[in-house]
Amino acid sequence: MAYTDELEAVMDAEQALRRRIALRIAAERAMPDAEGRLEHHLRAADEAIEAWSDEAQDEHDDRAFRPLTPLQQLLAEHRAICERIYDIRDRRLS
Repeated sequence: MAYTDELEAVMDAEQALRRRIALRIAAERAMPDAEGRLEHHLRAADEAIEAWSDEAQDEHDDRAFRPLTPLQQLLAEHRAICERIYDIRDRRLS
């Protein structure tokens, strides 16, 4: 069986999720040519990810009264993947 690096797989998943966030932003902005302008949408995704990370943790509580939007769900998944990447790297440094 070939060796697979857990960190590499999780980082690939993070990049795929970043792309899904970009496409979701494009869909919410009703931009039909999302694939053609993906770089523009990836910048918007990075801004949304940063803004989501900067907000207080309790604002993203899954038990909050309002359900998360599809974009917020993707952002929450992205945060979880980034935390997993951090944990893997931290374990390797230990």
